Amino acid sequence: MWKNPSESLARATVKYFQRHKGEVNSCAVSPDCLLILTCSDDSRLHVWEVKSGLLKQKVTGHTGPVKSCCFSPDGTIFASSSIDCTVRIWKVDKAECLCVLTDHSKSVETVCFSPDSKYLVSAGWDRLAILWKVQTGQKLKVFSGHQDTIICSAFSTDSSCIATGSWDYTVRLWSVYSDRTDRALKGHNGNVSCVCFSVSGMLVRLWDCENGKCIKVLKGMLDTAHTCTFSPKGTLLLIGAMGFYELD
Repeated sequence: MWKNPSESLARATVKYFQRHKGEVNSCAVSPDCLLILTCSDDSRLHVWEVKSGLLKQKVTGHTGPVKSCCFSPDGTIFASSSIDCTVRIWKVDKAECLCVLTDHSKSVETVCFSPDSKYLVSAGWDRLAILWKVQTGQKLKVFSGHQDTIICSAFSTDSSCIATGSWDYTVRLWSVYSDRTDRALKGHNGNVSCVCFSVSGMLVRLWDCENGKCIKVLKGMLDTAHTCTFSPKGTLLLIGAMGFYELD
């Protein structure tokens, strides 16, 4: 049963960041909470100052709509993926493109860094997830097994495992360091739009990643869940715009 703690939260002032000329597809907050990164169908990324709301950088280079963006956990770089089939890694302070990763054959829908900032995973319409070494841009592994577009990805908190969610209604778990075969988590009745790990290693739908069993199905949402994230301690789960679930 879902519980809503919003009554105990103070009403926040809404701040708008309006300079894109197309639909905004993704956004991210820097680890120090000083910057916001957004990407759009206008083929650009924008870097904003949180406190002032000012546009700090217009980042250009992609030749198609930018679908996903994220900061590295160490806060020194950010990554973006695009319909132009590329992934780009950028330096934060100058918005300088450090490398272009070009091994995808179709639109790249998701990109994310490992918690130690050493690795990057990207995935998309070619149904492949690619593991990259951030420092060199080297392709380390290609993960295949999904039967449809991969739309979301996440690293486990110890950087040893990657989860990908797909339009084939499954989540797959991939090993970063070993050659262990992937594990498919089945049970969803629709597209998997977002995946994330808790600090204790649970995935949403709440899965036990060791044995691949579904622990809990969270009911009560009125519409499609498009995104989810755990609180730092792993005791609260925010799903889309519908509210909080308390995990007890």
